[in-house]
Amino acid sequence: MKTIAFYFDFISPYAWLGFDALPQALQGISHRVVHKPILFAALLKHHGQLGPAEIPAKRDWTYRQVLWQARQQGTPLQLPAMHPFNPLGLLRLATASDVGGEPSRWVCEKIFRHVWCAGGDAADAERLQQLTAELQPVLDPSSPAVKQALQAQTESAVAQGIFGVPTWVVDGRHFWGQDALPMLRAYLQGDPWFDGPDWQAPSLCGVGVRRL
Repeated sequence: MKTIAFYFDFISPYAWLGFDALPQALQGISHRVVHKPILFAALLKHHGQLGPAEIPAKRDWTYRQVLWQARQQGTPLQLPAMHPFNPLGLLRLATASDVGGEPSRWVCEKIFRHVWCAGGDAADAERLQQLTAELQPVLDPSSPAVKQALQAQTESAVAQGIFGVPTWVVDGRHFWGQDALPMLRAYLQGDPWFDGPDWQAPSLCGVGVRRL
């Protein structure tokens, strides 16, 4: 049985789409998923990028696309009142729900739905307080230990070369984006393509131009 590390941030609608689609995508395959909440903004900062919602024209397209994709795959999705928002409170809540900082699927779904199915302000203090009371975390989400655990998990993701969410990691191989789920399934089923030359082809392709 393979263990899959699932790196995500609740701020990402693509992470919600991938989270909801994962059980069906991997149906019939023996596997274990370990949920790894991380701060997407830290990945963007490390790689010198803006998020999709930080580029005005791309922002509009992103929301239209995820609403369409949600409709196509049968995933409920309602845009929050404000986006982007500060997801730290939600990430710390998820981290605090488990002594090892690896929340259960039930906890993650509750938080994802808080963001992407209610239409409210995902970072609203009163709503966050209500969600915390419902989830009853085993640790204090505001404690230094939880903050450090989330930071360490994010730094680990950066060190592994993870650049976006959602990302699934298995056997050291990275599968980025909810549209990579068929590729992840094929790998877990032993598709020989992954041991062929195409997987290594990017390392043989030179960089012709670099923009400063």
